[in-house]
Amino acid sequence: MNNSRRDFLKKASILSSVAITLPSLQNEAFAAPNFNMSGFAAPKIDKVKVAIIGLGMRGPGAVDRISYIEGAEIVALCDKHADRVTKAQTILTKKGLKEAKAYSGEDGWKTMLKNEELDLVYICTPWEYHAPMAIAAMKAGAHAATEVPIGLTISEIWEVVKTSEATKKHCMMLENCCYDFFEMLTLNMTRQGMFGELVHAEGAYIHDLLDLNFNKKGYDNMWRLRENIKMNGNLYPTHGIGPVAQCMNINYGDKMNHLVAMQSNDFMMADRAKELAAQDDFYKEFVGKRYRGNMDTTLIKTEKGKTIMIQHDVTSPRPYSRIHLLSGTKGFAQKYPKEGIAFGHSFVKPEELKALYEKYTPELVKFIGEQAKQVGGHGGMDFMMDWRMIDCLRNGLPLDQSVYDGASWSAIVPLSVDSVAKNSRTVEIPDFTRGNWKTNKPHDMTLNGGGNTKIRAKVESKDVQLNVG
Repeated sequence: MNNSRRDFLKKASILSSVAITLPSLQNEAFAAPNFNMSGFAAPKIDKVKVAIIGLGMRGPGAVDRISYIEGAEIVALCDKHADRVTKAQTILTKKGLKEAKAYSGEDGWKTMLKNEELDLVYICTPWEYHAPMAIAAMKAGAHAATEVPIGLTISEIWEVVKTSEATKKHCMMLENCCYDFFEMLTLNMTRQGMFGELVHAEGAYIHDLLDLNFNKKGYDNMWRLRENIKMNGNLYPTHGIGPVAQCMNINYGDKMNHLVAMQSNDFMMADRAKELAAQDDFYKEFVGKRYRGNMDTTLIKTEKGKTIMIQHDVTSPRPYSRIHLLSGTKGFAQKYPKEGIAFGHSFVKPEELKALYEKYTPELVKFIGEQAKQVGGHGGMDFMMDWRMIDCLRNGLPLDQSVYDGASWSAIVPLSVDSVAKNSRTVEIPDFTRGNWKTNKPHDMTLNGGGNTKIRAKVESKDVQLNVG
């Protein structure tokens, strides 16, 4: 046998062995799902027993909002810090509601899941706990709702998807921006064909959080600042991708195929750490770290050849923007810096925009929008999201966002980190629907037989913390 043939057979043997034994994330894509959660309607729950984990930045607001929904009862509250649980209890008692069961400590949430019979676990903890807590909640027999993102690694995101399918429990990522008023308007207009076929979309999270991320009284144990050291990519893509992905029917007739991410260097966080450390020894541990860059721009290509741009910048001194841009064959919409819709070279006039709002505002917004503004939460979108989720659970309706949506939108976090590390090389995006995107139908954003969930009278509570998100 000559040397070239011997080398060829040796290499073929090695490749064959690797192909058989090497576990691959791609294998997930070919495994049939246990159950397709898209369009799944869980059995009706007359009164939804809710537990809320995490009572720092986002949790108290959730306690306040859900306490207004008559079809929901907050039966358990949990936080690592017992004083936060005690403070959150006052949100309930000041409204004449009974205290929830209190849990605290590092493993308080595990004890809670073991002891309580729950219908919904609402997770408002630091990012790293979202996937483990959601998985444990579903295995304990409850539906899960988690703040963004749904997970930080591809493997744990897959585990969330598979657990949801296996248990037939919803896992909804709480992407509140999908419920903002202009986003809902443009979603309905898109589905009515007003923009023709969408070709390109843009979204973002551009929010100057430099001071908050370095604030000792902000995020517990400076966890969000630590994430900006640990990961160099688009850390918060879902506010931007969520609304435009729904408009482009991602996971419902199209899917995201691959992305590339390019990121600037850090020009501010390392310097801020040095400035603060010169005045306060507390900040010395944050000096000399390699921080995430100021601006990350992630470009995505879909199966149908459409493009999406998602940006992330939480350090530069810029006005807040989520961009929310839709470009189609017949029209165009953009939210920032000013809401506008165009069907040619110029934006429609204010009176025409008002007429479009009157004609295309979705049924859901017309039904609950004004009440949502009264209760609050980022102008009402938080409450509209919470009310809608509870109403769907009570009436046995599919949720507006499936586990596949939370999974694919969240996957941009680790995939953008991977692309940036590879000098902006292309990275494949897993198909969490495992082929079902071809036949999945977009969620019905009408009330669809729901709408019977009442709202308690508004009562002001000064104990609710305002928060970012």
